[in-house]
Amino acid sequence: MPFINVKLVEGVFSPQQKAEIIRKLTDTMVSIEGEAMRSVAWTVIEEVKSGDWGNAGNSLSMADVKALQASKPAVAA
Repeated sequence: MPFINVKLVEGVFSPQQKAEIIRKLTDTMVSIEGEAMRSVAWTVIEEVKSGDWGNAGNSLSMADVKALQASKPAVAA
């Protein structure tokens, strides 16, 4: 029985995006373990308060994540 725990910065993703995350992660697990596991594949999304998340020694806020989402990464050749 797979249990997928996802932590996100609070307020960044919409309910629709979170539903998509759950659906796609479940589909990924099912592609590995088989369709019979779909009904027992659990996904939990936990939202971490803005500023309580850090990377490389720096706190990360909702505004920081939104700025990252707005930027367009370079396309790999």
